[in-house]
Amino acid sequence: MKPGARNLITDVPGLRVGNAHDAAIKTGTTVLTADQPFTAGVHIMGGAPGTRETDLLAPDRLVQKVDALVLSGGSALGLDAASGVANTFRARNRGFEVGGQRVPIVPAAILFDLLNGGDKSWTENPYGQLGIDALNAASDNFEIGTHGAGFGATTATTMGGLGSASTVQEGHSVGALVAVNALGSATIGQTKSFWATPFEQASEFGGLPPATTFPKTMPDTKLSQHNTTIAIVATDAPLTQAQCTRLATAAHDGMARALVPSHTPFDGDLVFAASTTEGQTDDTTLLTLCHAAATTLARAIARGVFAAKPQPNDPLPCWSQLPE
Repeated sequence: MKPGARNLITDVPGLRVGNAHDAAIKTGTTVLTADQPFTAGVHIMGGAPGTRETDLLAPDRLVQKVDALVLSGGSALGLDAASGVANTFRARNRGFEVGGQRVPIVPAAILFDLLNGGDKSWTENPYGQLGIDALNAASDNFEIGTHGAGFGATTATTMGGLGSASTVQEGHSVGALVAVNALGSATIGQTKSFWATPFEQASEFGGLPPATTFPKTMPDTKLSQHNTTIAIVATDAPLTQAQCTRLATAAHDGMARALVPSHTPFDGDLVFAASTTEGQTDDTTLLTLCHAAATTLARAIARGVFAAKPQPNDPLPCWSQLPE
């Protein structure tokens, strides 16, 4: 396995990602889309999720494809980002066709960033416009770190961020996109070492040696409810909606390898999965894709924290500001 040319989820052909943020509010939104609707699934393991249209992604539902997937800050208020995306698609005459009407399908997930030092005194919900701006910015190249849904994100010990990574293996591309806002930490104890170091490719998050000691008691946590890590894994391999659901389920292993603890009662940890190719793959290929999705997501999480840049009123240091 090796990273794709960009080491981003957009190494999966056809996918585009757009970011938008508001520095004063200290929040943002990220949109993943493609020129054509794509198959998607989802799996939720956190105890406090915030979502839109995830029930639609079950394998037995009528609609099998989506127009975009949205990751956003703002807690439940951030779900309005998906409305901005859906309204824009409807204006473009794109969406699921029902009797001549178009209904854009835009599942979304949010993280809690309302206590991160930003000015939250707004009276008009800003997330609809952030969704529109992120969609309009969608490209095959995008920034990670303090961008999009990761703009105001935090972990237990450092600022979080937006991460992405990709893997190419056996003729298929697998990518991950994640907004890291965990109850736990991406780094080990008081060190700069990442839990995800065993999966690192080409010094993509610092190239530090593996840690030699590990906490023997409960790891650092926020001890609060302002958390949640939300992610998307994607591939150009042909997958059914049921197979996408399995890919999302397996990708949670990568979250648990990169964030400790994960999937707590206070996180809404969620993974969407997407396939840009119609059809169905064999079980052996699905096995390799699931492994790639987990390792790629672990790498993306570390890359998001590694790439974060300091901003005014940050409640925590960025990884780059930690002592050596």
